[in-house]
Amino acid sequence: MKALSYRSGYTLLTCLLLALISTAAQSRSALPDFAALVKSNSLAVVNISTSQRKSSRGYRHNFSIPDLPEDSPLNEFFERFFGEEQGGGETPRDFSAQSLGSGFIISQDGYILTAAHVVEGADQVIVRLSDRREFEAKVIGTDKRSDVGLLKIDAKNLPKVASIGSTEDLEVGEWVLAIGSPFGFDYSATAGIVSAKGRNLPSENYVPFIQTDVAINPGNSGGPLFDLDGEVVGINSQIYSRTGGFMGLSFAIPIEMAMNVADQLRTSGRVSRGWLGVLIQDVTRELADSFGMPHPKGALVARVLPDSPAEKAGLQAGDIILEYNGTMISNSSKLPPLVGASRIDRPAELVILRAGKKRDIKVAIGELPEDEVIEKTSMTPKKPDANVLGISVTDITPQVMRELDLESDEGVLVEGLQPGPAQEAGIEEGDIIQMINNTRVKSVEEFEKQLQRLPKGRSTPVLVLRNTGPMFLALRTPDNG
Repeated sequence: MKALSYRSGYTLLTCLLLALISTAAQSRSALPDFAALVKSNSLAVVNISTSQRKSSRGYRHNFSIPDLPEDSPLNEFFERFFGEEQGGGETPRDFSAQSLGSGFIISQDGYILTAAHVVEGADQVIVRLSDRREFEAKVIGTDKRSDVGLLKIDAKNLPKVASIGSTEDLEVGEWVLAIGSPFGFDYSATAGIVSAKGRNLPSENYVPFIQTDVAINPGNSGGPLFDLDGEVVGINSQIYSRTGGFMGLSFAIPIEMAMNVADQLRTSGRVSRGWLGVLIQDVTRELADSFGMPHPKGALVARVLPDSPAEKAGLQAGDIILEYNGTMISNSSKLPPLVGASRIDRPAELVILRAGKKRDIKVAIGELPEDEVIEKTSMTPKKPDANVLGISVTDITPQVMRELDLESDEGVLVEGLQPGPAQEAGIEEGDIIQMINNTRVKSVEEFEKQLQRLPKGRSTPVLVLRNTGPMFLALRTPDNG
């Protein structure tokens, strides 16, 4: 092979450097112009401050307030909590609590969207616009379930109305921008990407949150989340934090849901949601095997609530909801937002799996009640002998029904456990086993018969009722059981 000359090597190195510089320049030019986005859209963002009168009870003390200089910062502390309180007992004291948040203008007639928790319980709400004008706002309504609040100010010539976008085409990995007032620093802009869509948090199952890594802190709540077209795709609502500050996990309410809630608050002052009336859980790999499914998917019905749309339609515990109005249910968290967004008294079409066979069911969706009561049980179990699965059960007596506030005597009560398949499956003493091997049991005799029919070396679904509610567990029988 012929060696390169010094001149040719220098030329090659120069070309490589130019190529690298060109690539870096192209990459830099490909980044979003956040400066233009902020300048164009910050005019629609507002700062929200609230005040609330609260009452605290301070204990009387047996010492005198120290003599401090007039300008000492401790004076206010001692006056608030110890001022002129002597001689034991306690006395109420009123003080003003203040909070900050963000919001954005959605109409020229002064309607503003924010997070419900920003204005919850406020006696006064002040909205400051980007042109520094301030107005006292009226709270039109709030919805705790979605954390959406709607405000109204009496103002003219508003700086800008936010452009409302859509999350339908929003993809994971896209750039997004937040503008708000973290810790009171007005019109702070932070950017990041969409980390996930359709997130359900333990505090709210009816909101399919947008997860981002945009830096969100206290004061950003209620502010808009923009896409690169300058359209609002969400309302910044929550963060996951162990410190109180940003840790890389932020959650925004999809704008379609927020606008739907705002429209209902504006027209009727309340929000109605669809209700199916089932308690559901994920289908784990073990449960999928026990139900004869090739892989886990769907929402497993652990309980059908009485007098619910689901009960009237014939849904049963053990059914697995695979589709809802044509939408595939990959996991249980995907179902509640779909049901909540459904029209009341309109039929919904479900595809379910029951006893290994698919079925189509129509359900007339009802309205979600204000308060859903989930039955809870508690007891002190006994320790009798256990069977080959390491479990001992007894019938549900009228006394047990009264103690556990049960509606029926269906099932058997787990009185004792020993190391074995039942314990490994997660069954606990005090559980009420209502179904095993896809068959309802109403007595110990029926339970023992089903134990004899269990397939050896395979997983079997078991429906148990405990103090946290009903749930399915996968019980795997031994090969020689």
